[in-house]
Amino acid sequence: QVQLVESGGGLVQPGGSLRLSCAASGSIFSIYAMAWYRQAPGKQRELVAAITSGGNTNYADSVKGRFTISRVNAKNTVYLQMNSLKPEDTAVYYCNADLLPIGGMRRNDYWGQGTQVTVSS
Repeated sequence: QVQLVESGGGLVQPGGSLRLSCAASGSIFSIYAMAWYRQAPGKQRELVAAITSGGNTNYADSVKGRFTISRVNAKNTVYLQMNSLKPEDTAVYYCNADLLPIGGMRRNDYWGQGTQVTVSS
């Protein structure tokens, strides 16, 4: 069984910073891409940032220059450093991992439970 556990969400004022963490654990053979998505009330879930096992990254245009995704492969952990936060960044943030479980025949997407980020004065 595979679990993704996020932490680091909360309430922050506009212009502030937060750092999200997501640790994958369980019967994992290999993790390929890891990513952060978010879903605001009444909106569809959207990709925020993604990173490959080799460290290549891509970002949504709305967060470029403000958010940084990183990972520590040895710890099966991905981070999202969020700076210069805006009220429109308010959403539930979800961790995603494209991975092959031990004994599995194919890769699958796994999701964390989500962590709330609220940007408000």
